[in-house]
Amino acid sequence: MTAPKEMKEEFPILKRNVHGKQLIYLDSSATTQKPQQVLDALRHFYTTSNANVHRVVHTLGEEATALYEQTRKKVADFVRASTEEIVFTRGTTDSINMLACMLESSVQPDDEVMISAMEHHSNLIPWQQLCKRRNAKLVVVGMNQEYEIDPADLKAKLSEKTKIVSFVHVSHVLGVINPVRELIKIIRNKNKEARIVVDGAQAVAHLAVDVKSIDCDFYVFSAHKMYGPTGVGVLYGKKALLDKLEPASFGGGMITSVSFEKSTWLDSPHKFEPGTPNIADVIAFGTAIDFMQRDDVKKAQEQEKDLIKLAHAELSKLSSVTILGPKDCSKRSGLIAFTVKDLHPHDVATGLDQYGVAVRAGHHCAMPLHKKLGIDASTRMSFAVYNTKEDVKTTLEALKKTIAALKK
Repeated sequence: MTAPKEMKEEFPILKRNVHGKQLIYLDSSATTQKPQQVLDALRHFYTTSNANVHRVVHTLGEEATALYEQTRKKVADFVRASTEEIVFTRGTTDSINMLACMLESSVQPDDEVMISAMEHHSNLIPWQQLCKRRNAKLVVVGMNQEYEIDPADLKAKLSEKTKIVSFVHVSHVLGVINPVRELIKIIRNKNKEARIVVDGAQAVAHLAVDVKSIDCDFYVFSAHKMYGPTGVGVLYGKKALLDKLEPASFGGGMITSVSFEKSTWLDSPHKFEPGTPNIADVIAFGTAIDFMQRDDVKKAQEQEKDLIKLAHAELSKLSSVTILGPKDCSKRSGLIAFTVKDLHPHDVATGLDQYGVAVRAGHHCAMPLHKKLGIDASTRMSFAVYNTKEDVKTTLEALKKTIAALKK
């Protein structure tokens, strides 16, 4: 069994120093670092099997296709879906934009698209722009006292005009785990025709996700937030729905026949993947999933909860610090965002960087949420399987020194 300190050794970048200090990386909600086996997978593909996928009979192409489709199977198994329901995209943002394009025809003037008050801009702007194009209304659901999406407000605002509901599984600012099953049951009971999208970008690296149990229509996430490469995303969709949707983009690789008069498409998921895909990174993503399936990595995921509790408890002792999100750490996953009285979050993050600690500061692509909270920005520390209690303790000591220095 790999201990947390030993697991750090599997991530080459964590060996480096920053400003003469050992790097402590607490920005995994933005992107996770990559274990050596993922880096090796990229190199191995390019040096042994590099070729385009599908529509090929030579050995390299068959090998590349097999590896690419193996990853699709790994992803499907990871979220309890079937391979026909897994579409590879460029990331969560790309997946949501694709859905907004493909679902647009179902939205008529005066219809409604519903989101929550805590959404990332990537799960707000595509729907906002869809509503603008279709002369529809964007409806925003509020939060309850636990900072969850408010089930009562959701129920009150749902109507027969609601065509699409899209919300986040885990908030990238509040860290709150939304009660997705409860929310979806409310939607199904009130409006069976509404299409339900769940943004799982912050959930998949920390929680066991079962899309069938959740009963969403679509679930989207990114490889780079789960120890895989950048530039790869996943769009899960129920097969019956994917089969009915028209593709959002077109080209080679997704057709069965083409004439100057008309074209016809392959079955799902391939009809949604035109052109040459991000082959090497998808294959390396498969290796990242293998990494996440290891028993010691799953144990490290459980230990993240202890890190959150420790960080929350220590931050709570600082009178100048205000923690965003739920006080009950059992309702949290992956991160803690906070503000320091009279200090700008960028200054706090810059100060921590001088101690080798990497955190994120700003509005985190959630300006409306920060405005609702009455602040412009926040500082966020986020955790992954390579973090330890020593990381948290060192960071808190660095934070105390930073606050003292900035308030002189």
